[in-house]
Amino acid sequence: MIKILTKVPEMRLTAENLSARRGEDLIFQDVSFDLSAGGALVLTGRNGSGKSTLLRVVAGLLRPETGRVTWHSDTAESGMHAAEACHYLGHRNAMKVELTVAENLSFWKDFLGDFAGGRGISIGEAADAVGLGGITHLPFGYLSAGQQRRMAFAKLLVAHRPVWILDEPTAALDVSAEGVFTTLIKTHLADGGIMLAATHQPLGLENAKELRMTGFAGIAEERW
Repeated sequence: MIKILTKVPEMRLTAENLSARRGEDLIFQDVSFDLSAGGALVLTGRNGSGKSTLLRVVAGLLRPETGRVTWHSDTAESGMHAAEACHYLGHRNAMKVELTVAENLSFWKDFLGDFAGGRGISIGEAADAVGLGGITHLPFGYLSAGQQRRMAFAKLLVAHRPVWILDEPTAALDVSAEGVFTTLIKTHLADGGIMLAATHQPLGLENAKELRMTGFAGIAEERW
């Protein structure tokens, strides 16, 4: 079980006419989507097509050149930024290698807290959920690349956020670990969560929407 929901709220994540630049270069333009509770959007496309940039814009880490991202929920305060409802898991795991797994997860649990409408699970339960129970006492730097990725995913479980933004979430994972991640994502969606993911690998989500990013070619060809 990923989290304990006190209520499944009505919620919606909307992007309207987004465009973004990297330096002087326009990376993408006129990207829009609308996701409600239980919805998933998978970004596909070649490297450099703007997948990671779009995720960072939605997560509030980059300012869009044009457009906006909005969040609506019956538990949200008026004027709340969409980024406040989001977990972001990027290419890097955002964990201190010299700290133990438990210390890392404890930091994120306390720092992030729980978004209204749900409650994160304990550190031990999160480690069990990603298939690595019993090693939370080890320094994060001792773990293999695959184990580190699993524990980074556990960060999403210890503090509740309704939106998961995942950039290549199955990188460095073997087939069995990919199955664990798919199960956790499906549970999150079944609980009314929302997910955006950029990936080159199928995530096994039957009803996910797909947005194919075409990068600079799309600007010339007007395909988005």
